[in-house]
Amino acid sequence: MARNRGRVLSSYRQVMRCLNNPDLPLSWGLQMKAEVRGIILLGAKHDIEDLLDTADYAISLLRSGKIPKSPM
Repeated sequence: MARNRGRVLSSYRQVMRCLNNPDLPLSWGLQMKAEVRGIILLGAKHDIEDLLDTADYAISLLRSGKIPKSPM
């Protein structure tokens, strides 16, 4: 993670900012903030590239006011 720390933190901050979008439901945004923290902590120990790709996808949807679908 040390090599990718800047990229991971940047993606984390972007996702958190996007969750403040006024087009999204407030309660959903607050719930997702807690979930994103957990995902970043777990994902940072595993496959960084998948984590960053997923974050980029989520950011693109959140910026347009859409809620990303859960892969599960």
